[in-house]
Amino acid sequence: MRILLTGATGFVGRELLERMVSHVDLQPVAVVRNSAAAITKDVATFRVAGIEGDTDWQPALEGVDAVIHCAARVHVMHDTSSDPLAEFRKVNVDGTLNLARQAARAGVRRFIFISSIKVNGEGTELGKPYSADCHPAPLDPYGVSKMEAEQGLRDLASETGMELVIIRPVLVYGPGVKANFRSMMSWLCMGVPLPLGAIHNKRSLVSLENLVDLIVTCIDHPAAANQIFLVSDGEDLSTTELLRRMSLALGKPARLLPVPVALLESAAVMLGKKNVAQRLCGSLQVDISKTRELLGWAPPVSVDQALRMTADHYLAHKG
Repeated sequence: MRILLTGATGFVGRELLERMVSHVDLQPVAVVRNSAAAITKDVATFRVAGIEGDTDWQPALEGVDAVIHCAARVHVMHDTSSDPLAEFRKVNVDGTLNLARQAARAGVRRFIFISSIKVNGEGTELGKPYSADCHPAPLDPYGVSKMEAEQGLRDLASETGMELVIIRPVLVYGPGVKANFRSMMSWLCMGVPLPLGAIHNKRSLVSLENLVDLIVTCIDHPAAANQIFLVSDGEDLSTTELLRRMSLALGKPARLLPVPVALLESAAVMLGKKNVAQRLCGSLQVDISKTRELLGWAPPVSVDQALRMTADHYLAHKG
């Protein structure tokens, strides 16, 4: 099968490309930006200036059986745009639907869209996870843009008959992870005392290995057509549990102070960091029973295995 992969140089895309290259039945075509470095693997590439509403995809879609659309405009820290939602829509809605329309016209059989759990919302009550059939309730421009893209793709699939698969990952971690997850490993390695030793929330995470395995499963699984799937490692952790198990993977002691959650939340509000407190202290759980039952899929890598792989990579490359 010939597979067009967007976002091939991103965190998920790189690992997914590696997996497809090693799969004898898959022939990936990697989409990269004009400014990106060359992909060293022996794989076909298609360069674009950007993923927008007028990008011409026809040369890349010739003979393609499926598209995996990983590329997106993601969270922008300290966004100075006067209209952030409009900026997200240019890539995540207009760019996505333009690619999908051209794919349908080219006879592409299946379109796999990597969406986000932010379509569901920002958090759950403890023990009441999101399911794939929950009513969408995005709260930020990124989540809204992903929801609008999903709606447009469903309409297009209904009109054209092209099969659609939507995957909504939770927070993805793994070797090479950056942002807050990498910062967490840095704090633990430095032995910084953290006031996070008494948090009893539950959050779903998904390792890069598990997410990629599900995406590859969805390339040709008959039951995946026209479905929405949530994905996680299948084990939810509190922030305190995550820090302790990450410390173990790093071979470092966890210096966690048992500060009450109410005090943490009050301090965060005073410092203008309410969203940070929500991520650290609040719950966000997903129910992957539909993914398991409909696809016969289970996460192939355990949380502790994934944390060890993430830690090993960090220790080898932290400089």
